[in-house]
Amino acid sequence: MPKHRFEAKKFRVKEGDSVDLTKISTKAGNEFSKKQEGIDSLLEDNAALTEGQSKLFAAGQRSLLIILQGMDASGKDGTIRHVMHGVNPQGCRVHSFKAPNSEEVLHHFLWRPMRFMPERGMITIFNRSYYEEVMVVRVHPEFLEAQRLPPYKKLGDLWKKRYKEIRTFEETIVSSGTSVLKFFLHVSREEQKAQIMERLLEPEKRWKFNARDLDERGKWNEYRTAFENAISATSTKTAPWYIIPADDKWYARAAIADIIAAHLESLELEYPKVTKEDEAQYALLLERLKND
Repeated sequence: MPKHRFEAKKFRVKEGDSVDLTKISTKAGNEFSKKQEGIDSLLEDNAALTEGQSKLFAAGQRSLLIILQGMDASGKDGTIRHVMHGVNPQGCRVHSFKAPNSEEVLHHFLWRPMRFMPERGMITIFNRSYYEEVMVVRVHPEFLEAQRLPPYKKLGDLWKKRYKEIRTFEETIVSSGTSVLKFFLHVSREEQKAQIMERLLEPEKRWKFNARDLDERGKWNEYRTAFENAISATSTKTAPWYIIPADDKWYARAAIADIIAAHLESLELEYPKVTKEDEAQYALLLERLKND
C-alpha cells in the first residue's frame, strides 16, 4: 500500500460551493520538492491501481466510473495513458465522447453514456463525457437545433434542468454500486498555447492538431464560465468533482492516480474467499493433477 502524498479534499469541490477558476492555481503544489518525487509517487500508485483493479474485478461487486474534462490540450489522453499504466485491459475500458451521431442526437443526452457504463468489477474512463452537453453545448447553443427539444423559454432554464438530471443520474448509479470520480484538468491559457504550438512545430504530433482548436481558444472565457457553472452545480458528496492543476503534467497525473488508488483502497475490496469444502476439493484436484 503506497503512502498517499495528496489530500483529496485539497482538490475536491464541496457540494454547494461556487467555483471561480481564476482563483484556483494551475501550477503544481508543494507535495514534492522535485519532479522526480512526483514521478516516483505515480509509479507507486500505478502498482496500487493494478492491485485495486484486480480486487475490483475479482470481487465483482462494485464498479468505477472516471470522468476527465478540461480545455483542449489540457492533457486528458496523456493522463489516461500514464495513470492507468499497468492496469489489466480486461478490466478497464476507455470511451471518448466526440460529437453525437445521428442516432444519439435524437435521444435524451443521458441515453448515450448509459450504453458505456461499467458493469460490476469494471473501470470505465470517459475522455470527455455527457458533461459536454452542459459545457461545449452551452458555448455553442446552435448544437441544440439538431436535438429537436421541446420548447423552453430561455437557455438558462435548460442548463438548470440538465444539471438536475445529471445529479439524479449520478446519484442513481452510485446507489447501485458504481463510484463516480470526476476530474477537471485545470490548465492555463498560456500552457494551452504552448501545447498547441508543440503540435504545430513537431511533425510527429501534428496529427493531434485541429484548426478548430484555435477557434475554440477564442472562446476561452465562455468555456471557463460553462465549466465553473457545471462543476458548481454537479459536484456532490456522492459524485464529487476534483479540480486538478494541469500545467505541470507530471503533477496532474500523480494527483489523479493517488486519488483513484486511495478511493479503491477505501472500498476495502477482497479477493473471493474459499470455503473449507472448496479447500478440501482443491486438495483432491491438486493430488489428481500431480498424478496425471
